[in-house]
Amino acid sequence: MNETVQPLHTKTVDRLKVNIYANRELLGAAAGSHVADKMKELLSSKNRIRMIFAAAPSQNEFLQALCSAEGIDWERVTVFHMDEYIGLAPQAPQRFGSFLSERLFDRVNPGVVHLIDSSGDIEAECKRYAALLGEAPVDIVALGIGENGHIAFNDPPVADFNDSALVKSVELDMPCRRQQVNDGCFASLEDVPTHALTLTIPTLFSGAHLYCMVPGATKTAAVRQTLGGPISTECPSTILRRHPDCTLYVDTDSYDGEIG
Repeated sequence: MNETVQPLHTKTVDRLKVNIYANRELLGAAAGSHVADKMKELLSSKNRIRMIFAAAPSQNEFLQALCSAEGIDWERVTVFHMDEYIGLAPQAPQRFGSFLSERLFDRVNPGVVHLIDSSGDIEAECKRYAALLGEAPVDIVALGIGENGHIAFNDPPVADFNDSALVKSVELDMPCRRQQVNDGCFASLEDVPTHALTLTIPTLFSGAHLYCMVPGATKTAAVRQTLGGPISTECPSTILRRHPDCTLYVDTDSYDGEIG
């Protein structure tokens, strides 16, 4: 992993730091390096740290870079993921727990792995996972932004900046479901589940340090709205501009503003 990758340009929108890279490979390398450095910094003063990860093709380069980072005591890391489909077979490759296990968890072996189990009583699982999340503060959240501006599965119709729940079940809106086909995760719209479990926006926002990786031309409109639109659940990711320590990583495909 190249730890000296520098962005083409940086800017700040409200409180949101934005780093723009030439391509998604450099974006992922930089984000992986920055998250690894933050993990080591926190582990130097804390016994354990807690992290939440997103599962999506947009995270592939970042996850690969993080796997390659040296000097992280993963045994002292507790990991969560931020959403999971309802209705998929337990071993379905599209399950987000499977995605993250294959690309990260099974490779670095965190000390504690908490996977969402959406195969049984949904209300009970929301309570179980919320209790685990509530045991201690979250240190790092690694997330993306959907084509409709969602963070986790908080699509515009269900997003709530003041949600009282930590975890909830939601119906996925049509742009979100189409994205899963666009990403190559499902062959057709009919194959995409209609419902999912998701961590709520306040849960994600509670993380002390947020790193948001958003490469690719399919995300251009969402990035433009995130940075330039009103802070509103019409584009849930706009709330990131209010977080005290969030960095947005984009490439020249997803970012269409002026550079330098």
